[in-house]
Amino acid sequence: MTRRVVVTGVGLLTAVGLDTAESWQNLLAGKSGVAPITHFDTTGFSATIAAEVKGFDPLQVIEKKELKKMGLFIQFALAAAQQAVQQSQLQVTPDIAERVGVYIGSGIGGFDVIEREHTALMQGGPRKISPFFIPAAIVNLASGHVSIRYGAKGPNSATCTACSSSAHAVGDSFKLIQRCAADVMICGGAEAAITPMGVGGFAAMRALSTRNQEPEKASRPFDKERDGFVIGEGAGILILEELGFALKRGAPILAEVVGYGMSGDAFHITQPDESAGGAARAMQATLADAEVLPEQVGYINAHGTSTPYNDRLETLAIKKVFGDHARKLAVSSTKSMTGHLLGGAGGLEAGITVLALRDQMLPPTINLEHPDPDCDLDYVPNQARQAEVEYALSNSFGFGGTNAALLLKRYTG
Repeated sequence: MTRRVVVTGVGLLTAVGLDTAESWQNLLAGKSGVAPITHFDTTGFSATIAAEVKGFDPLQVIEKKELKKMGLFIQFALAAAQQAVQQSQLQVTPDIAERVGVYIGSGIGGFDVIEREHTALMQGGPRKISPFFIPAAIVNLASGHVSIRYGAKGPNSATCTACSSSAHAVGDSFKLIQRCAADVMICGGAEAAITPMGVGGFAAMRALSTRNQEPEKASRPFDKERDGFVIGEGAGILILEELGFALKRGAPILAEVVGYGMSGDAFHITQPDESAGGAARAMQATLADAEVLPEQVGYINAHGTSTPYNDRLETLAIKKVFGDHARKLAVSSTKSMTGHLLGGAGGLEAGITVLALRDQMLPPTINLEHPDPDCDLDYVPNQARQAEVEYALSNSFGFGGTNAALLLKRYTG
């Protein structure tokens, strides 16, 4: 018998909220988190806006002496993990420690640390490099710090698959529990790439929106006037558990994870496959894994980046997979509000999808004002919607043609 896997905690740290409740409330209200960049001087940059986390105080989560050991993405991961662990009422006692794992993805990792230490090297020579430089920057130290904090001695890993990173982390965690390698996984993703090199690099690719005069309207997935994504930061962490384990300890159950699929485009280093075949195969694999029919799915939290290629081809992929049912589906992109968290997007959006199922409320795609003829599905435009949904899909697609999809189910006991 296949082990069932449920979600018992969700921790969100976003540009629209410092915790899960605030983020969810503002997402349902259609609030944009995009504003002029404050992290650095943007003089000379073509894109000067981002979805920054506002008012974050790491000292509420981390001891001051520990901060020098952590890039900002690690700090975000710890803050979101603390929320998720508290909501799930999880206590990692010695008798279960080896059955509790951590799996947190990031696409960029500690860019802030790399830039800071490179400056130290250039200005003062190699002796000025911090001894904490490497562990503060490398991607797997988000998982490392979370496992150390909670004493989780089970599987410990990290994914770095561009914008699919944390969707892969959640999906892999789901499979670890299914195959009895763990009973609990603390999983998701974090990103903090709003730095001169991060923004400058994506701007050099012409991937970013330059709607600098109207930041709150810059991220506009599926809209005809979209001109690129808005970089975001933050974290999304979930607690996944084997159903029996969760019931035994009386954990709150928010939703069930039932399917996970992956694919590769084998097409281009940054552009999605023109046939949308890779994205379609990931969704089809997810439905097959869950043994769920396309017409049973009621909502998709889209990858929906607000780039011309992605939104058109994701729409095409949805039509390929769902056929006539695509017209009856609700599809929304919460990146219209949170910006694009890159490797942190999948964890954040899986968490949002869990909340949508729990509350039977669908967050909107804001700024959808000028319908694109190529994007002609129901994108829940501009206002949240109450809806009865049993199954919901969360899509994540990344550079290099890496695709992941997660299928979640409403939990009714």
